[in-house]
Amino acid sequence: MGRRVLQFQFAVLRHLAVPGLALLIGIGSALAQSAPQDQSGKPAANSAASTDATKDSQRKTYEFVEAAQAINGPAGNPECVWLGRRMVRLMWNDDLDTAFRHLDLYDRFGCPGGHIQATFRCLTRFGGEIDSKVPESLDRHVHACWINPNAQPQGRHGARDTRRGTLAGRRRALRQII
Repeated sequence: MGRRVLQFQFAVLRHLAVPGLALLIGIGSALAQSAPQDQSGKPAANSAASTDATKDSQRKTYEFVEAAQAINGPAGNPECVWLGRRMVRLMWNDDLDTAFRHLDLYDRFGCPGGHIQATFRCLTRFGGEIDSKVPESLDRHVHACWINPNAQPQGRHGARDTRRGTLAGRRRALRQII
């Protein structure tokens, strides 16, 4: 009789051991994933980061809406705007392999390839105004050229370069010099 009771106790313990072990592992992993409660001084940094993220998100949303309103057709679609501007940035930074991989995606969404070419051509006109130390400078110019690929630099040097860029412009420049 004692043997049967002992066997029964072991059988019950064996059946409870597996779920108990799983419960302990689950509780341990849940505690490891939860954030510590005593974060003194860090909530201010988190709120500042979240406000920056919110402002950045609002700015990007505004840029997509602006592009959709300014550009008729598929080049104004948000996916075309995002991929296209990213491709132009990659081409400017000489990362052509990644840009060409993005081009496959860009084509798959039905976005016009000519807009990429026109935007990059516009960006090359602004080459002297883009400050490599300020990353927002490139983003600003890429967005402006995406909205209006025919944009011209406002400075005096930009107008002189475009005037002399054609054969007739070169002849006029030579006549002024002589």
